[in-house]
Amino acid sequence: EVQFAESGGAVVQTGGSLRLSCAASELTFKDWVIGWFRQAPGKEREGVARIRWSAGSSVYAESVKGRFTISRDNAKNTVYLQMNSLKPEDTAVYYCAGGDYFRAKWDYWGQGTQVTVSS
Repeated sequence: EVQFAESGGAVVQTGGSLRLSCAASELTFKDWVIGWFRQAPGKEREGVARIRWSAGSSVYAESVKGRFTISRDNAKNTVYLQMNSLKPEDTAVYYCAGGDYFRAKWDYWGQGTQVTVSS
C-alpha cells in the first residue's frame, strides 16, 4: 500500500515561512494527484493545494493563492508546500493525500503535521 509521510510543521510567527514535505513510498502505475489539506480545531478539513504528478500542474485555494506554492521532486517522490506570509488563520494540522487524477478520489492519507502561526 502506498504511504505518505508529512514533515516540516512547526511554530512560526506571523509573516514567517515554512516548507512542508510529503514523502510518498511510491508513485507508479497511475496518474497521481497529490494534495495538501488542513484542518483547524472546530473546523472542517479544507483543500489547500494540489498538483498533478505527471504534468506538474497545480491548483490553489483562494485563501492561499500568492502565498503558498506546491511543487514536486520526481526523484525523491516528494511534494512540497512552501508557505510564505503566514497568518494566524493558517494554523492547522496539514495533511497530504494522494489518488488517481482521473478518478478524482483521495485514496491515501498521511498522518499530518502541525503548523502553528503565533500572532
